[in-house]
Amino acid sequence: MAVADKELTDQIQTSAEAMEATVLPCARVVHTSKDAPRTAEMEPLPECVAAQPIAAKSPAQWAYERLILYIKNFEGQLDNEHEVAMGFTAGGAGVLKIEGIGYFDPDIVTFYGQDDGGARTQLIQHVSQLSVMLRAMPKAPEEEEPRRIGFRLAADLEKK
Repeated sequence: MAVADKELTDQIQTSAEAMEATVLPCARVVHTSKDAPRTAEMEPLPECVAAQPIAAKSPAQWAYERLILYIKNFEGQLDNEHEVAMGFTAGGAGVLKIEGIGYFDPDIVTFYGQDDGGARTQLIQHVSQLSVMLRAMPKAPEEEEPRRIGFRLAADLEKK
């Protein structure tokens, strides 16, 4: 078999392989430390996320669902004195303590919360510009327990 023929056969998929490729996401992570915590890419997709084929989801819905998995994983590694916040990756806008996340099909993801001064804050972002940095911020001293938005969002995904 010629090299060109082999390359062509390597690219041909059966209909089952092609269908599976639209359903199963590809995720991978590599760390420099053997003691690195488990990350969202290492976890299996929850049934509520995996049930709908990726091709049937809008870019906003697919980004929203994966953000929830990342936030839940991040929160799972925090102590009781910290909550998740989002650092803005561009500009000097500061930090948003995440209180809610939403999406508006086909391509908008929205973050709701408060900035580090306590002012109501909302970030509306197109999925093509999505870049989120999760940060651990001290919980409000008047709060007995930290608020865990990632776990609430994940529970909401399972309801639908």
